[in-house]
Amino acid sequence: MEYLDENDLNIYTDGSSYASPRRGGIGILFVTVDDEGNERTDEYPLPGYDGATNNQAELEACIEALRAITKRRPFIDPAPFRRIVIRTDSKYVVENYSHALYEWQSNKWMKRDGNPVANAQQWEELIKLIFRAGKRVEIRWVKGHRKSAHNKTADKLAKESAAQRSGQRLSIVKVRRKKSDRSVEPGSVAMRGQRMTIRIVTDEFLRTQRMNKYKYEVMSARSEFRGCIDVIYSEPGIHLSAGHTYYVQVNAEPRRPRVVKMFREIVPV
Repeated sequence: MEYLDENDLNIYTDGSSYASPRRGGIGILFVTVDDEGNERTDEYPLPGYDGATNNQAELEACIEALRAITKRRPFIDPAPFRRIVIRTDSKYVVENYSHALYEWQSNKWMKRDGNPVANAQQWEELIKLIFRAGKRVEIRWVKGHRKSAHNKTADKLAKESAAQRSGQRLSIVKVRRKKSDRSVEPGSVAMRGQRMTIRIVTDEFLRTQRMNKYKYEVMSARSEFRGCIDVIYSEPGIHLSAGHTYYVQVNAEPRRPRVVKMFREIVPV
C-alpha cells in the first residue's frame, strides 16, 4: 500500500507507445489526501502524439501534468500544498532529471561528450514549468503497475491516450525504409576522417541545439562498415534528406560523430 503525505500534491504519470503506427500516449492522475487520510483521485485524460517514442511520452506526461497546474485556471490549485511530487515508473525521466536541472541547461543542452541531449526541447520545457510552479518539485520512481494501483491507473490512461489519433507531434522526424537488414547500433562506424557513401534513413532538425541528427547506413562497397547503421550529426550548413544517398566526409572524433563535408548527392541512374 502507498502512503502519501497530505501536504503533497501527488501526480502519477505514465507514457505508452504503439509501434505500428508509431503513436505515444500519456497518462496523468492527480492524488490528494485530506486531513483524515482519505484519498481523492482526479484523472486528466489527453490525446496522444503521432510518431512519439516511449521516452518522449513519459517525459511529455510530466510536462502536461505541470502545465495543468500552472495555467491561469489550474486543474488543481497547487497553492495549499507544500510540494509537488511526480511519481513515474520511467527510469529515463528519473535518472536524467538532475542532469537537465543542473547540468544540461547550463551547457546549452549538450552532453559532456559533445553530443546533443535527446529530447532537449521537452526537457527545456519541463524545467521552465518546474520554476513556474513556485513550489518544490520532486520526481520519484515508482515500481510500475503491479506494485502501484495509482500507477496502474496512469498506465491505463496512457494506453487510452495512445489509441486516440490527435495529429499532434512532439518532434518531426523524416523516415525512410532502410536497405540493410541490421539494426541501429551507435558507434558501429568508426570516425577516422574517412570519406564514404551513406544513405540517410532518418533526418531530424534539433531546434534547441540548432543541429541536424541522422540515422544512416553505409553504402560504400569497399568499406569495412558496409551495411552498418549508425547515428551522426551535422551543423545547419550541411543538410541531408531521408531516403537520399550522399558522398560525405566524417570527422575523426569517435565519441562525437559529425558529417563535416558533403561532396555530392548520388542520384540513382
